[in-house]
Amino acid sequence: MIAWGSIGFVSNKIGGSAKQQTLGMTLGAFVFALIVFLIRQPHLTVPIFTIGFIAGVLWSVGQSGQFHSMKYMGVSVASPLSSGFQLVLGGLIGAIVFHEWTQQIQFVLGFLAMLLLMIGFYFSSKQDPENVQKKPASHMTKGLIALSYSTIGYVVYVILLNNLSGLWFNIHFDTLTIILPMSIGMIFGAVLLAGGKIKIETVVFKNMFVGFMWGIGNVFMLLAAATAGNAIAFSFSQLGVIISTFCGILFLGEKKTKKELRYIFIGTILFIIGAILLAYVKSRG
Repeated sequence: MIAWGSIGFVSNKIGGSAKQQTLGMTLGAFVFALIVFLIRQPHLTVPIFTIGFIAGVLWSVGQSGQFHSMKYMGVSVASPLSSGFQLVLGGLIGAIVFHEWTQQIQFVLGFLAMLLLMIGFYFSSKQDPENVQKKPASHMTKGLIALSYSTIGYVVYVILLNNLSGLWFNIHFDTLTIILPMSIGMIFGAVLLAGGKIKIETVVFKNMFVGFMWGIGNVFMLLAAATAGNAIAFSFSQLGVIISTFCGILFLGEKKTKKELRYIFIGTILFIIGAILLAYVKSRG
């Protein structure tokens, strides 16, 4: 939660364009993955490499969109919206397409969780007209567009690894095996999305540190999933948004009025309750 929740804040503190942030992060993830691969030496087959590579490309779409949304909306607004969209869309697809909800209580609590998350979105992004740093409507629109394709990239990447790889292709693996081919796909996706137009400057290599944070988050996610299950581990990892939100305000100069701070507090509380409730619902499947 700490590792993933700090990515947006740390990367924006380091600086660079969204393209430079994405490339730097993917390069760091590759170095981390290569070290893990050399230490663990997992059995890597062509099907596993292919699935991992495609997942990495999808992830790069998600991360690039998230970085772009942060440029338009600020970290404290974009982070909770991104995590919330992922939880809602992922939860709906899991319930409707993969029938993860089978009991009546799951549907009742699941839709209640999503309602809380959506209300939390509203308060997290609500602006005070008196804020001198209020984002223009055009910036909010561009930010929401970036979050839309970001969410699709993230959710499809998770579904590919957690559902489709086993159901459709009968391919099974663990995180430490898939992480290397995924990191290669991440680099390919970052370069492809940038159209090859990335200024290779010092800030790119500084953002490699963020890639290490991503790798650390993945390792501990694996450990958490082994103990508590994937549903609970993923939902709780999204609570790292609390770190992004408040670090964006405290350390990135994202000015908020007292009214907006109250909105963010309400939105964060609702988000936490919704995420925990959704984790409980998934764990009963």
